[in-house]
Formats: sequence, C-alpha cells, structure tokens
Amino acid sequence: MAQFFTLHPEQPQPRLIKQAAEIMRGGGLVAFPTDSAYALGGHTGDNALLARIRRIRGVDERHHFTLICRDLSEIATYARVDNSQYRLLKATTPGPYTFILEGTKELPRRLLHPKRKTIGLRVPDHPVVSALLAELGEPLLSSTLLLPDDEHPLTDPEDIRDRLEKEVDLIIEAGPCRGEATTVIDLTGGSPVLVREGRGSLAPFGL
Repeated sequence: MAQFFTLHPEQPQPRLIKQAAEIMRGGGLVAFPTDSAYALGGHTGDNALLARIRRIRGVDERHHFTLICRDLSEIATYARVDNSQYRLLKATTPGPYTFILEGTKELPRRLLHPKRKTIGLRVPDHPVVSALLAELGEPLLSSTLLLPDDEHPLTDPEDIRDRLEKEVDLIIEAGPCRGEATTVIDLTGGSPVLVREGRGSLAPFGL
C-alpha cells in the first residue's frame, strides 16, 4: 500500500524529502510530479525497479528509460556529449526535454537501449525534483507515468492513488501538474531528431 506525501510545490518540506529519498534508496518505486507530467522513479541501480516500471508501463527492454540529473555536469558523467550537443543542452536545461544520448561506462548496461546503447537524460525545472536529487546526491531512474491503455500521462495524484496504490511505494502530491509529456530529442546523430513532441518548444533545435 503506497504512502502519500503532500509537499509544498516551491519549498518542499525537508523532512518529507528526506523520507522520500530513503524510500528510493531502499528500492521503493515513487510517483512524483515534474515540470511536464508525473513520472515513476527510484534508485538507478535497482534491477527489480526496472522490472516493476516496465510491468506498470507495459513496455519491453527496448523502451528508453530516463536518468533525471541535477545539472549538465551530471549529464556529462553518464552520456557522451560533444561541443555542439553541450551548447543545445545548456540552452534548454533545466526544462521539459528528454535527450537521447550515447551512454558512458558509468551506466549499468541494463539501463541502456540493448542495441543502440543509448539512454534518455533530462534536467527538470521543478523544486520537488531538485530537492529529491540534492538529497539523493545521484540521478533518479525514471519513466513518464503513462499507463498502457491511456492516451496521456497521469497528472492527478488522487487518480494515481486510485489506480496504482498497490503498485508503487510512495505518491508525492505537490500542486497541479501539467498533462504533457516531455519533448524527446535524439542527439546521437549529426543533427537533432524529434522523437516525441511534448511540452518543450522545438525552436532551439531548428525543428
């Protein structure tokens, strides 16, 4: 049965952030708000967590997971970033974008796309996520909270509780959450390629 925390959207309570981080460190699966939609997430190195997210999302091993990072320097630890990619990342983070990049050896192979060896990375603009990342001191493994038969990601924490109370360990409520997923941009080639259009503007990428 999931716990349910109500956090201040701009100044989240440190006590609850610490408890949420402890749940994640212990292998817990958490539903939390971002600057786009709700996401499922937890500790990066937890293989059982990957399986739980895949089951809830109804996706296979070819699904790109996302590492939520604190900043650009953390992205550069887990993905290969050249100068042109770095300029695009700098211009658009933090924000509602997920970038597909080639993973580095810092990442467990099971997190990478099995054929392309790529990973999604993003830096959200959301105080609750920023506080969680600061408390954890490492990235979060995440996936948009989009259920198999739904057209749009979940945005209402009460709806999430009704549908996933027995599937997750914690649900974080922190005010209204936008219903759009992130814009996903593949930066592994010579120029940006749109994978999914979402909340983030395409203008910075010339798309």
